[in-house]
Formats: sequence, structure tokens, C-alpha cells
Amino acid sequence: MSLMELLILIVIAAVVGSLGQMLAGFYLGGCLVSIIVGFVGAYIGVWLARELNLPELFVITIDDERFPIIWSIVGSAILAAIVGLLTRRPVEV
Repeated sequence: MSLMELLILIVIAAVVGSLGQMLAGFYLGGCLVSIIVGFVGAYIGVWLARELNLPELFVITIDDERFPIIWSIVGSAILAAIVGLLTRRPVEV
């Protein structure tokens, strides 16, 4: 994998991670965190799709690396929602 292909995957992961966080309604951090959420969300989303026998939707292939966009967004939203539920503090009155 060349440097340009790696940078493209990182940008896609950042966008996917940001979209997943927006859907979950909980923002975990900056750009680096969005990249991590995007890659981890991709693994969660792909695993979930395989377990439920769902088709891959909107896949981007870069140098034989498949990055399913829809399942990555779903996985990122699930990850952000779980982290949001675990780290939110109750509102004090």
C-alpha cells in the first residue's frame, strides 16, 4: 500500500468516524479520535453485518483493501453511543 492510498483510507475513516459520532449524538474528540472511531467502527460494522448475514453496502476498494462505508458508519455510531453512555455524567441540579 502506498502512502497516498493510506492517506485516502485515513481521510475516509475520519469522515466515517465523524458521521458515526454525529448520528450517535456524542462527540468523542478531535480528528485523530474520529480516525480511530472510523477504523474501529469499520470492524464493528463489518462484524455485525457478517453475523446478521447482511450484504456489504457502498464499498470503497483501495489497493485490495475493502472499506464498507455504510457498515462503518453504523459501527462508528454504535461505538460512539456505547462510549457516550459509559462516560456521560449525570446533570447536577
